[in-house]
Amino acid sequence: MTENIFEHIKKINEYNQEFWSAREIMHPLGYARWENFEVAISRAKEACKNSKQAIDDHFRDVTKMVGIGSDSQRSIIDYHLSRYACYLIAQNGDSRKEEIAIAQTYFAIQTRRQEIQDLQIEDNKRVFLREEMKAHNKNLAQAARGAGVMNYANFQDYGYMGLYGGLRQKDIHTRKKLKKDEKILDHMGSEELAANLFRATQTEAKLRRENIFGENNASMAHHEVGKKVRQTIKELGGTMPEKLPVLENIKESRRRLKQSEKKTILK
Repeated sequence: MTENIFEHIKKINEYNQEFWSAREIMHPLGYARWENFEVAISRAKEACKNSKQAIDDHFRDVTKMVGIGSDSQRSIIDYHLSRYACYLIAQNGDSRKEEIAIAQTYFAIQTRRQEIQDLQIEDNKRVFLREEMKAHNKNLAQAARGAGVMNYANFQDYGYMGLYGGLRQKDIHTRKKLKKDEKILDHMGSEELAANLFRATQTEAKLRRENIFGENNASMAHHEVGKKVRQTIKELGGTMPEKLPVLENIKESRRRLKQSEKKTILK
């Protein structure tokens, strides 16, 4: 048996996401009985929970119909397992078994490759959105001046308060435990940056479209847009921006992308 068996039985769902059937991967992992494999799955679920991952994202309960003779069928329990779920099952298995050792190596390597790929995607999105924020914050400042805003910092606070449930910029800075000279935008992930970019672009458009004038009116408009963005996130079941993770400085994302570009050129 080779590690290619795991690629051979891999499936892709309608969302272009890969998964493995627990029933199909059981034997390549060296389990002869479903009851024993369910114990391994339970241990993997516990490990998933302890790593602060959502179990349902990686272990999806399904039922499937199987033939039992005479054209009859019955339903049996199965799981659609993510790559991470398979990795956890392998890691919680007996590495003295050849099948488990092969699976541990395969899924560890593939999981690491996926992590690197996901990180590169996030780095690209962060860098792009951060540059967009710089450009659109300038446009927003210009629109705010045209609306008669003199205290731009206070105007910005109103937008943040709407989006962050009443938190001002300094409150967000404190909540993220950033140093005095660190900027909150430089420590946001792509999801949080995108929410702020939407706030900035829509406020600029609203100020210009409605010919809003007066510092108080402009600030209230900024607050209203921020609040609407927050409400949309809530309706979609998203995470409130103040609860999103604080990431390393975006300069690290830029550094990794530059290193990746150099490696590509040298190949």
